Amino acid sequence: MRTGAIDLVAFAPQHIEEAITLSRQAKWPHRSEDWHLVLELSAGAVALDDEGKVAGTILMTPYGSDCATISMVIVDECLRGRGIGRKLMEKAFALAGNRQLRLIATMEGLPLYEKLGFVACGTIDQHQGRAHEVAEPAGVEPANAGDLVAIKALDGTAFGADRSALIDLLARNGAFAVIRRGGAVVAYAACRAFGRGEVIGPVVAANKDDAKELIAFFTAGRAGAFLRIDTQKDSGLSGWLTAIGLAKVGGGIVMGKPPSENPEEPATRIFALANQALG
Repeated sequence: MRTGAIDLVAFAPQHIEEAITLSRQAKWPHRSEDWHLVLELSAGAVALDDEGKVAGTILMTPYGSDCATISMVIVDECLRGRGIGRKLMEKAFALAGNRQLRLIATMEGLPLYEKLGFVACGTIDQHQGRAHEVAEPAGVEPANAGDLVAIKALDGTAFGADRSALIDLLARNGAFAVIRRGGAVVAYAACRAFGRGEVIGPVVAANKDDAKELIAFFTAGRAGAFLRIDTQKDSGLSGWLTAIGLAKVGGGIVMGKPPSENPEEPATRIFALANQALG
């Protein structure tokens, strides 16, 4: 019987196998490789039941000293309602220190996050499916190693925090594409293996047309491949994504929590188009 006390311990690689069981229970597509990728940049905790089994997970990914995201918040459905989610969130708060916090909430998690001081500030639409044939755009090209400095600068402006470590990780595990104008990188996108196929994101672009071109670059030549992309609801991309085979299948609520030392700071900044990265 799983009725005893719950202990929290640091999330370590040896917990991933049982974490996969929980993510499958939640109908999330994460493979072992996906968990390892997030953990490489993150600190976190697992809740262990009285049998020593993983009953809950959480990861906190810091971006510089000012911002962090919380992800992979899962509690075994057999043990919900016992305050495990709150304990995991409190542990993530401790790990994050005085950073501004961001997360993508499910409807099930929304009440807890609101009680903990998070404020809704946007909506994410999840699109996925078997891609249709898409023409390769003329104005997009593969990024080279020398482009990473410009990509990091664009990303920092769009996201409002330094995600250099994430960009380096994506460069090692996926591919980047860029749009140049006047010899300068003005937009970028990434693509990597994830879940049932591949995920496109982040996509950082100043307008919808550039975002479409970047997405088309990674869709071209992949007809029939399973692709996923998460976009802001107001990005204007949903109809086009559906037309190329990536149907809307769900989404989440973007939430932010300002640092405790500066409660007047906005809960979020402007998110880049299609800013899915980890988790």
